[in-house]
Amino acid sequence: MGLFVFLPLILPLTAHPIARLAEQHLHPRTGTRLLAGLSLVLAVCSTLCLALLVVAGTARLPGNPLPDAWAAPEVRAVVPYDEVTGSAALVALLAALTACALALVREARLRLRTRRALAGLPGAHPAVLPDPEPYAYALPGRPGRIVVSRAMLESLDADERHALLAHEQAHLDGRHHRLLLAVRLAACLNPLLRPLRSAVAYGTERWADEEAALAVGDRRLTARAVGRAALSTRSGPALGLAFAEPAPGPVPRRVAALLGPAPSPRRLPPAMTRPGLAFLMATTGAAASAASSANAALTLLLVLKAATPL
Repeated sequence: MGLFVFLPLILPLTAHPIARLAEQHLHPRTGTRLLAGLSLVLAVCSTLCLALLVVAGTARLPGNPLPDAWAAPEVRAVVPYDEVTGSAALVALLAALTACALALVREARLRLRTRRALAGLPGAHPAVLPDPEPYAYALPGRPGRIVVSRAMLESLDADERHALLAHEQAHLDGRHHRLLLAVRLAACLNPLLRPLRSAVAYGTERWADEEAALAVGDRRLTARAVGRAALSTRSGPALGLAFAEPAPGPVPRRVAALLGPAPSPRRLPPAMTRPGLAFLMATTGAAASAASSANAALTLLLVLKAATPL
């Protein structure tokens, strides 16, 4: 495998420029889906890379349950500095999997706690809470619900409330909580993917903004609702959920985007443009990571098969 096996671990370094290009030049729907998919591919590939390094680099450690034949020099030769690399990869892999498990448990507990808190309320849509703190968020599930405080509703006029509810409904319709959870787990598997987590969180807000503007038929009204809701919100609900995080990204940028022309709804941008460059960089990085991971996995499997006695 050689040094090529390390490529999936460092390719996420390209996430930040890709995220910036996608955020600036792609439709929010396209950019968000692209970045979420990219984060999953890079996270899976880097995790597979760590697993391969663990197998090849720790086979001769005392107490290792792997077959003795896997500690042969031919197997260790496929990983540079096999002892140090294998031990470091084992620690990193355990830390990544533990972080993912903790994130999933925390998400499930908080979602259950939130649903229990809303269980005694009428099944109205949206669910209005008599809370003096202004906030609004979309709670996914079957069915999903929009939760909004009375203070938030009182801070907006009737048209702005329509825009706010359309924004939250867009989160439910687009299943944005799945994208947010996916990039959160990807960032747990590889911390270098954290820029994509922030970019996807901002992208879901912009996506919902655009859907709300279409629903109310007025981009300026939607911009005003976004701005007033942000000004009235001193702090978001203390939930910490992937679907209820405080509005990410500078609100003025969201307002400015809504005051400008609507983004092109094209799914695939033209090749010789900045949006096309963003798309090309993302797909190339994902393809290179997947190819290097597949090559390393196949190489190691062939070496292990050759070293294992019949």
